Amino acid sequence: MNIMLFHSTHGLRPAVLQAADRLRAAGHEVWTPDLFEGRTFDTVEEGMEHKEKIGKEELLKRAVLAAAPYSERGLVYAGFSLGASIAQTLALGDDKARGLLLLHGTSDIAPGVTADELPVQLHVAEPDPFETDDWLSAWYLQMGRTGADVEVYRYAGAGHLYTDPDLPDYDEEAAEATWRVALGFLDSL
Repeated sequence: MNIMLFHSTHGLRPAVLQAADRLRAAGHEVWTPDLFEGRTFDTVEEGMEHKEKIGKEELLKRAVLAAAPYSERGLVYAGFSLGASIAQTLALGDDKARGLLLLHGTSDIAPGVTADELPVQLHVAEPDPFETDDWLSAWYLQMGRTGADVEVYRYAGAGHLYTDPDLPDYDEEAAEATWRVALGFLDSL
């Protein structure tokens, strides 16, 4: 698979590059665009402040420009938290998308979007302060209405970015379970 992997509000940190290496070791081609142009942040708050300065439209423009040279190949869009939100937006707008792997995040779904049988897999903490139960229920129903084929995996007691070993949220057991399931998902596409 050809995978476009987007980083979280922490920026293009070692954990994202390690995830890309894990995916490459499983036989996938992976790109990790740096939407923050080299900036990384230790806290969510710092990253969110930077994201707000850049603006949502500019971030999406950067993501589209990063994906465009490869979209004809049929990309799997993937991302961590903010990156998952961006990946979702791009995948739902790309009729050649092969799949959508969301780690720690989702996004609003524009009215009238269709994603006929697009395979979607979401991995998220339970509870997650950024992905509340009510939000996830509504998101799941909306994704179903688009025609996407959605699977959701919840990890009780894990922190929001539980796959990043350099952050306090890290949960090794949940992270390894996530990668086992996600790699199986990618192999099925």
